[in-house]
Amino acid sequence: MEAVDIVRVIAGLVVLIVAADRLVLSAVRIAKVFNVSVVIIGAVIVGFGTSIPEFVVSALAASDGQTGLAMSNVVASNTANLTLVLGASALFVALATKQTVIKREGLLMLGSVGVFAVVLLDGQVSRIEGISLVLGMVAAIWLLVLWSKEEDGTSADDLGDIVADPDKISREIFYGLLALVATVLAGAQLLKGVVSIGDDLGLSVVFMGLVTGVGTSLPELSAALAAVRRRATDLVLGNVLGSNIFNSLGVAGLAAIIGPGEISGVPPILVSLMVLSAVLAGVFAYTSQRINRVEGVILIALFSGYVALSI
Repeated sequence: MEAVDIVRVIAGLVVLIVAADRLVLSAVRIAKVFNVSVVIIGAVIVGFGTSIPEFVVSALAASDGQTGLAMSNVVASNTANLTLVLGASALFVALATKQTVIKREGLLMLGSVGVFAVVLLDGQVSRIEGISLVLGMVAAIWLLVLWSKEEDGTSADDLGDIVADPDKISREIFYGLLALVATVLAGAQLLKGVVSIGDDLGLSVVFMGLVTGVGTSLPELSAALAAVRRRATDLVLGNVLGSNIFNSLGVAGLAAIIGPGEISGVPPILVSLMVLSAVLAGVFAYTSQRINRVEGVILIALFSGYVALSI
């Protein structure tokens, strides 16, 4: 274990938190200026942006012949988003949402996770399956944009006292993109340090999948906590929904295209927990149109179970 890896972890974490906070601020301001749904801003912009580390890690793993690690990374990341990210956020403030979000964006996310789980059932992935998943991601983005145009009364106008100046929108977009790049780079450095330390300690492939999955979910966690601090709970849900859609369809699809073949290190029990997490989070959100503190604790407990099974 080298000192430079410890520095990567600490510095990456600090930059990640600061950059994610600025990313959320820009996303909310952009949503206000264009008067569009903050859920769509979270799902399409923040969700995709915070999924870039997953794209990078899984693509690199697949190109190196470690498709199992690539898929394990997606499974762990999806589970961490649904349990750790939502659960930790709910501990601070109830994550309120509308039933239309759960019925549309929520079901789209559940369907994406379900399709990904089915692809993993036979223990291998093909290039055709990868192409199908990527095409599914394109269709999902189209639906998200379409739904955002149909929404009424779900704009970002009521997101607290954050001021958005239409005359400064170009600068805000620039700052948002800059924060996004910083978030991705910080996450990459943090992940690199964590993985290096894991290699030195001789961790298993399954546990390494957990490490990379949670590591690449840190941008989602940072962005979610920043959104919670600004009381933009729709942005938290949009971020998780969008990220899991991109992970299940785009990240897994790209990895399958790059490195088709047999996969290892993805036990069925962990895939089942991923699907269970998606269903449970959806039930919590749908029944009372919010995820409260008690439900947040349950989600975190489920994440702890996932970690225990990965060791």
